[in-house]
Amino acid sequence: QVQLVESGGGLVQAGVSLRLSCAASGLTFGSYAMGWFRQAPGKEREFVAAITWSGYSTYYADSVKGRFTISRDNAKNTVYLQMNSLKPEDTAVYYCAADPNRYRTSPIQRQYDYWGQGTQVTVSS
Repeated sequence: QVQLVESGGGLVQAGVSLRLSCAASGLTFGSYAMGWFRQAPGKEREFVAAITWSGYSTYYADSVKGRFTISRDNAKNTVYLQMNSLKPEDTAVYYCAADPNRYRTSPIQRQYDYWGQGTQVTVSS
């Protein structure tokens, strides 16, 4: 079955960097666009970033643009989220997701078929 497993979260201080990874199995990774979403305590899950199957196109939420970078390694079936200059408001559970339309970078959650279980990122001030 399809599995998306996130890793790399943790407790960090504001201003530092973290890199999240999402390892995919049970699907043809190159056939999917990939996205990262996050859910802060008491808030709705929101879009963070997305990348097409080739990695050529990316799309970011305004709140992370210029600080976060999404990338992928199709040979390793893995998508990454490099997070720099972290802020306390970045505290959330981060989820990766797979979109069967490999050519788009969608911020719309219902367009993603598969989701990981999430990894916690906590940023202290």
